[in-house]
Amino acid sequence: PGCLLLQFLSYLGACDRLLKQGYEEGQVEEAMEMFQYSEKKAAEFLHLLAQFNDMGFQQNEIKEVLLLCGNQREKALEELMMK
Repeated sequence: PGCLLLQFLSYLGACDRLLKQGYEEGQVEEAMEMFQYSEKKAAEFLHLLAQFNDMGFQQNEIKEVLLLCGNQREKALEELMMK
């Protein structure tokens, strides 16, 4: 049980740090779940999601492409451009 509590506190801390960077709560929770609670991968995903969103791409397409490309920016951008 102590181990689960530590994991939960770590998760909350990671979410808090991502929220303070200006990401929406729903997106933070979704990204954390998608990347098995890896704050680093979730942060990369959220950063790229925001970046591609600003370029005018559709959010659902961005999510799909980022997952397929493992958060590789150039590869994801190529895929998005071909859609």
